[in-house]
Amino acid sequence: MKKVIGPSVLLLAGALGSGEFVLWPYITSQVGLTLVWLTLLGVLTQYFLNMEIERYTLATGETAVTGFTRLWKPWGMLFIVMTIVPWAWPGWATGGTTTLSFALGFSADAIPYITIVVLILIGAVLTLSPVVYKTVEKIQFFMVTLIALFVAYAAFFLLGGEGYAALGRGFVEVNKIPDSVGAIGAATLLGAIAFAGAGGALNLVQSNWVRDKGLGMGARLPKIVSPITGEEVAAPTTGYFFRRDEENMRRWNAWWKVADREQFTTFFMIGAITLFLFMTLTFVTVGTGVAAESFDFIEVQGEALGDARGAWLGTTFWLIGTVVLFSTNLAVLDMVGRITADVLKTGALKNSTTWTESKIYFVTVWLEITFGSIILLSGVTQPIVLLVIASALNGLVMFVYSCLLIQLNRGMLPREIGLKGGRLVVIGWAVLF
Repeated sequence: MKKVIGPSVLLLAGALGSGEFVLWPYITSQVGLTLVWLTLLGVLTQYFLNMEIERYTLATGETAVTGFTRLWKPWGMLFIVMTIVPWAWPGWATGGTTTLSFALGFSADAIPYITIVVLILIGAVLTLSPVVYKTVEKIQFFMVTLIALFVAYAAFFLLGGEGYAALGRGFVEVNKIPDSVGAIGAATLLGAIAFAGAGGALNLVQSNWVRDKGLGMGARLPKIVSPITGEEVAAPTTGYFFRRDEENMRRWNAWWKVADREQFTTFFMIGAITLFLFMTLTFVTVGTGVAAESFDFIEVQGEALGDARGAWLGTTFWLIGTVVLFSTNLAVLDMVGRITADVLKTGALKNSTTWTESKIYFVTVWLEITFGSIILLSGVTQPIVLLVIASALNGLVMFVYSCLLIQLNRGMLPREIGLKGGRLVVIGWAVLF
């Protein structure tokens, strides 16, 4: 199990900075824990979606998006658009710098400039990594460990009986959606549901991470490396089916079992528990109906923790928030680069010996950093606004690829390893959800 843990940790790191730390706690600060049951449905649904994304890659070595282009070639370019447009908004890095300003006390005027520096540093780390996946995995393991330590402290020492009782009630208050929509707005609720977990195209990059981790048939395909410090491979990342004899089916069942366990334990269990605890922490520290705009509710929450337990705890909370949001931005930059590079190298640039997947990846990453910097310099710096835009757009993207996963894993994969039974019913539910 130790050898395969990684892809879901990267996905979890990406998930923590949107729904888990920001949108759902913000909703909690407005309406309490009445919608916590909806977060459970959201994370559980994404777990099943992620496994269908992994299924295709484990079976062929190709990413799910490459599979979609086999159904209809234009899906490739459409998914580049559906990846770049929702995720280009630098809400995560802006949020990380904002929480850092609460801890260190620098002015709001400095936030866009510090955020741009952070984006450039992330780009430099990705560019100079000999094998990008290994570097990203190490960084995200470290960041997730820090977050887990704080969450464990909160669970044992901060929430108390009242908090856990309110959390329990939230799982059965299923009749409060109309009131909640009125309080927070439909776009915010839609976005939060999409980000109850990773959300949007961030789920799709699980394919790329599984491939670069070397799981299943992904072990046979080239990885993204630095054009400066790594040895590039110009070959496109197209895969192939394995023979379905007795030995290979035994291997397939072992791959699936390990991948499913890694996804369930890391993404679903740890992700859901972390989400519940962050929401409950907001409830017990700031209550409901907080008159706060943008990230003010996080500032209020840190101040409340500082007043109750000492200034060190409020500062620690803000620093953990910074780690959470910067880890998500690292995942986002990596994700957009990977999906764009994968589509172009298996499509329009398939036969190019100049444009390797690695080069396309790094050009995309730096273009995204440039676009994000332009957005920040234009004056759009409110993290909540940026995150709501991103999350609402990603909800629509999830609807599209949920439909395509059914067609791909039932129509393209052999029946022995394809989508069927109870999991088919759940993915059908995901389309409706």
